Amino acid sequence: MHRTHIIQTHAEQERCILVGLATPLTHRHQVEEHIQELASLAHTAGAQVINSIIQDRKAPDSAYFIGRGKADELAVRISEEDIDLVIFDDELAPAQARNLEQLTKVKVLDRTGLILDIFAAHAQTKQARTQVELAQLNYLLPRLTRQWTHLSRQVGGIGTKGPGETQLETDRRLVRNRIAHLQATLKKIERQKAMQRKNQQVFFRAALVGYTNAGKSTLMNALTNAGALVEDKLFATLDTTTRKMVLGEGLHLMLSDTVGFIRKLPHDLIASFKTTLAQAIEADLLIHVVDVSHPKFDEHISVVNQTLRELEIGEKPVLLVLNKVDLLDNVSLLGALQHKFPDALFISAAKKIRLEKFKNRVSDIINQRYLIRTVSLPHQKSHLQNSIAKFGHIIERQYHDDETILVVRVLKEKIERLNRYVESYVKNNSAAGI
Repeated sequence: MHRTHIIQTHAEQERCILVGLATPLTHRHQVEEHIQELASLAHTAGAQVINSIIQDRKAPDSAYFIGRGKADELAVRISEEDIDLVIFDDELAPAQARNLEQLTKVKVLDRTGLILDIFAAHAQTKQARTQVELAQLNYLLPRLTRQWTHLSRQVGGIGTKGPGETQLETDRRLVRNRIAHLQATLKKIERQKAMQRKNQQVFFRAALVGYTNAGKSTLMNALTNAGALVEDKLFATLDTTTRKMVLGEGLHLMLSDTVGFIRKLPHDLIASFKTTLAQAIEADLLIHVVDVSHPKFDEHISVVNQTLRELEIGEKPVLLVLNKVDLLDNVSLLGALQHKFPDALFISAAKKIRLEKFKNRVSDIINQRYLIRTVSLPHQKSHLQNSIAKFGHIIERQYHDDETILVVRVLKEKIERLNRYVESYVKNNSAAGI
């Protein structure tokens, strides 16, 4: 069966065929849906999808994944349709990729390689570029078999960004050395980021998580004027953006936008991006943004929940936000969805629908985590106000003849530290930092 996808043509776009495998464990209709998402990934990478093929087998073929007969058929179609690239929806073993390339005489990528290529193209900061290169090298290490040297045309385009450009000259020892260097670099970056986050700990922290293209960046911009890049493409942004958000008098929130998740997200990427995802790992609240207009949004919810479990943060408090309600074809579905997800918020970040209700819900959640503490400071100790402000937000100051009264909103988990500080540095007349 061949399914044609019409995607905007560009003179420099590589022409590709997508290939999926349906087994008793993965039903054909699921594979068709995954192929559609793979087409979006290919489009994001800059390819023109000419066709797609789905093969039915009891299990993957150890040599050619889809079997020798189907691989021969694929090679004929590649020749007839002037195809430059074949993309498989599943991860291929190095031997399978090598056999398919030798048979088809074109580049063969799997879903993991394609996602890594997209990440490499979109990485902007040193942190993101380091994380992507680390994931790429971990992926390439078992595949360093001088791939593509048998091709007559010059190697380039999708699947060759970043370290892939020099892989033919790189041996395993050099790759391992480079991996060790990148890991050390990431640890250094993480220490720097951890210090930055430590300075933000006085505030309640929330992280936007969700499937890629769910509208997280749009919501971030609507709430904070962050100026985050918004594109109708998968993985438009990779780097975490954090902004302070004011919810009310003395009630502040540090809100972070994180990289989107997707089906079959490569494990090397999850491992490498733990530094970027630290904002989610350390957050007090996860705001799970869902594109409710997507026909498979419930599956997207499951993918995100599974990824959160892989990051070992599946037990954190989560606020489910069903976004893009303005795009629902059948408005009557809204009632059914509200019944199915009674605790969820229904919003449109793009149209700024129900954002005030969103802010009120987040305010309620935050207020449940805060306590109000009153601190009395003798005038000769008034300089300690700045130190006390590091524990929480001073929402009121009362000046009397011999003392200053501070009313401080403090996270519950910080109240004991504040009490110890006040007792040690005020009652004992000892001046010190935190």
